[in-house]
Amino acid sequence: MKKMVIAGGTGFLGRSLVEVFQKKNWNITILTRGVSQTKHGVHFVHWDAASVGEWSNCLNGADVLINLNGKSVDCRYTEKNKSLIYSTRLDATHALGKAIKQCSSPPKVWMNAASATIYRHSLDQEMDEYTGEIGSGFSVDVCLKWEAAFHHYDLPHTRKIVLRTGIVLGKEGGPLKPLAMLARLGAGGKHGRGNQYFSWLHTSDFCGVVEFFISHPETIGVYNLTSPVPIPNAEVMRELRNALRIPFGLPIPKWLLEIGASLIRTETELILKSRRVIPRRLEEAGYVFQFRKIREAVKELVAR
Repeated sequence: MKKMVIAGGTGFLGRSLVEVFQKKNWNITILTRGVSQTKHGVHFVHWDAASVGEWSNCLNGADVLINLNGKSVDCRYTEKNKSLIYSTRLDATHALGKAIKQCSSPPKVWMNAASATIYRHSLDQEMDEYTGEIGSGFSVDVCLKWEAAFHHYDLPHTRKIVLRTGIVLGKEGGPLKPLAMLARLGAGGKHGRGNQYFSWLHTSDFCGVVEFFISHPETIGVYNLTSPVPIPNAEVMRELRNALRIPFGLPIPKWLLEIGASLIRTETELILKSRRVIPRRLEEAGYVFQFRKIREAVKELVAR
């Protein structure tokens, strides 16, 4: 039986991976800050996500290690939250790197979460892994330090892959539910100018890409995990309204978004930054997307 270890696997994406790979009879271990236990066939192992401990034994003989650990960026960027956003990513990555170096039989592949927000705000140019321009500011600095922590470890027996993931759409998490709620309340129009690009990925493709990387040993390095067709925010909201059969949606201007973000303790960057990212390396490697266009993805998710 093949063995997968997911660090920080109790969240939205981790649960999606468990659902898919359990059906394929994988032995799955989740590193969690919660208690060690076995539940529904999944092994939960306690770790502090910062230092090497007994938990590192579960990495021996693993076929795959996937690190998803990190505080959600869906929060206000206070100094406390900024510190946690950095530390939960960097400390966990360093702990895993050190643990792998001590393994007698290290994981065959280590996939580390990263973010497509590493690229600059772009209305004019598609950002791929070859020519994409790195941005600036707090979020980009987090991404740069996160990837640097991952690249710090030279692991000759472990294939390493960086997952520069866009905004993942799913039924049980991500932004789909709050966006659908806005649409149902009549506020399903464009956000701000509505021309900012939305780089997205269906949960089925997130899991599909992970499986693709596992079965293709030639894949290595940095990959953008987004649909090949990023689209402007106004089109996203129109397709969502169509899927929900809502004929009209009031637009939300930037000033109102800023008030709303303050009230719900988040940042407008998450919706106003233009992420025009494409997965050039992934398509070159031969991955075939289950959901290329937002219309197909939204219809499927709303139907579920």
